[in-house]
Amino acid sequence: MAQSSPGPLRIEITEGVIEPLPFAAPVFIAENAAAADVAQDITRVISADLRGTGLFREIPSSAYISTITSFDSPVQYADWKAINAQALITGSVEQTANGQLVVRFRLFDVFADQQLGEGLQFVGSPDSWRRMAHNVADQVYERITGEGGYFDTRVAFISETGPKNARLKRLAIMDYDGANVQYLTDSRNIVLAPRFSPNGDRVIFTSYESGFPRVYLLDVATVQRRQLEGLPDTMSFAPRFSPDGNRIVYSEESGGNTDIYLYDLNTGQRTRLTEAPSIETAPSFSPDGSQIVFESDRSGRQQIYVMPASGGEARRISQGQVGRYGTPVWSPRGDLIAFTFQNAGRFHIGVMRTDGSEERLLTASFLDEGPTWAPNGRVIMFTRETAGADGAPALYSVDISGRNLQRVATPGMASDPAWSPLLP
Repeated sequence: MAQSSPGPLRIEITEGVIEPLPFAAPVFIAENAAAADVAQDITRVISADLRGTGLFREIPSSAYISTITSFDSPVQYADWKAINAQALITGSVEQTANGQLVVRFRLFDVFADQQLGEGLQFVGSPDSWRRMAHNVADQVYERITGEGGYFDTRVAFISETGPKNARLKRLAIMDYDGANVQYLTDSRNIVLAPRFSPNGDRVIFTSYESGFPRVYLLDVATVQRRQLEGLPDTMSFAPRFSPDGNRIVYSEESGGNTDIYLYDLNTGQRTRLTEAPSIETAPSFSPDGSQIVFESDRSGRQQIYVMPASGGEARRISQGQVGRYGTPVWSPRGDLIAFTFQNAGRFHIGVMRTDGSEERLLTASFLDEGPTWAPNGRVIMFTRETAGADGAPALYSVDISGRNLQRVATPGMASDPAWSPLLP
């Protein structure tokens, strides 16, 4: 809960935040004329990042009593207390003679009359100004919540166009807030389920380029892609990287049966992990790489199971006596598993402990599916599709308390999000 009285500046986010913490972010000082416009833009993005979490409330500049005229000028704490600003973010932007952009910032705990942490400086090309803004917001978020930030990230997704019965799909990537969209494939072939590698340099996905689903690997920097070698000419889909990035786990259909396999990206070795007459799919590694969670209908309907990463006996962890569970994804923190739940004509995004306890449904709609975690394990993004002949998919996010549900900005229809790790 946001603090309601003077004391160390901190937000506890183990539960829903009832009252967002008020902050002030005066426009960063432009140290020279060349930095004037970008200083405005950087401040705008920082504020938008923080507001978008639902944990912070920005105080409008019209309420300010003090003005910030220099990065080094002393803070008039009484003036910021008078407008109930609990956090104050100040900064400066300079474009150097060699064309570099220098961004500095400080964070102040207004009621404690002191700076919170050390000031930091980021240096980069003018084109990287958005990343520097996200880095500042990450630092503010981390210092106030004690949790890792998630703003300097990207999201891979499927961009969709056309009518519902003839949808064209392209693999795309964007900043987490919808900026800088880049298309990685054309729309000639259906593509599905992109997933980032642990360091964000590669994306693995399913494509129908050969006429049936096969797994492809794409280099994000070069946009070069290749079909995985050594897989039999059968349907392969639902791939996901191991935590070390050297292996993938995926589903393969053979002879009418679908099982989970492990594939070594370095050697091409393929290992079967399940052998059951049921459908086993949507595997996801635990963060330490020791276990795999997946969905199976071996009990008669879709449920969630966990098994050792080397295969072997699986144990069912979903406890529900009704409905169907699918698309389980292990949290980066290792404490929760997100999933899709279907019951009575409604779809939900939910979370549970890794032993299946403390299950909570966070959303409900005509169709919610395919959760993906922010790298700090506190926010989930997913696909929501509206009903009817004109129904269209869009990306939404929600925090793990079930609060702050909001639509994610995309150029058009979008589905199958995959959140990257923090960018290097």
